[in-house]
Amino acid sequence: MDHAALIYRTRLPVRIWHWLNALSVFVMLMSGMMILNAHPWLYWGKFGANPDHAWLEIPNFPGSDVPFPPLLTIPSRYDLAAARQWHFFFAWVLAASLVAFLVYAVTSRHLVRDLWLRREERSPGHLWRDIKAHAALRFPTGDAARAYNPLQKLAYLGVLLVLLPLVVLTGLTMSPALNAAFPVLLDLFGGRQSARSIHFLCASGLALFIAAHLAMVLLAGPLNELRSMVTGWYRLPMEKRP
Repeated sequence: MDHAALIYRTRLPVRIWHWLNALSVFVMLMSGMMILNAHPWLYWGKFGANPDHAWLEIPNFPGSDVPFPPLLTIPSRYDLAAARQWHFFFAWVLAASLVAFLVYAVTSRHLVRDLWLRREERSPGHLWRDIKAHAALRFPTGDAARAYNPLQKLAYLGVLLVLLPLVVLTGLTMSPALNAAFPVLLDLFGGRQSARSIHFLCASGLALFIAAHLAMVLLAGPLNELRSMVTGWYRLPMEKRP
């Protein structure tokens, strides 16, 4: 077998969703940081205002009077109204693309075939070996590189089935208009301020995932990984000779 052969690994719907999702999440994170600059305190329950007890107060960036400097925010100047417009527009883009991709993932069996862990991959021993291999920067080669490894699958499933749906639902819960139409959301998350806190935690989880994802792409070979997400074609890393 030619271990340096190109294989078609990433289908077109996956690539389209990847880039659309990346754009939406980046814009929402940056506009969300501008929104947090307006009130950088987080609460649990139904109420949250300056006199209330906050479980988290986000500290100001060194040398700044806000937590997030202009380099990280959309817009780059303080403008809460504009930040909300950016945030809400891409929130609907994110929600629509997530629903469409979940429908595709289920109907095409992408979810079961490519992302769901096989029985042997769910064993603690297998997962521990995969963790140690990643920690030692030993990445799959040859046939093993044709599919996602267990840690990749867990990370993608966590984003697809937990973090993104929670971001969307908690975002909806913070809308007074949608609260009136769907009051069950307030009961589900324990109030608008609790939803805001969960929204922040999930957004932080997405930011950590992005950082780890980009680091792994750089370490595994950025050109090969980028080609896979642009064209679908991926060159299998060659197995090391003993």
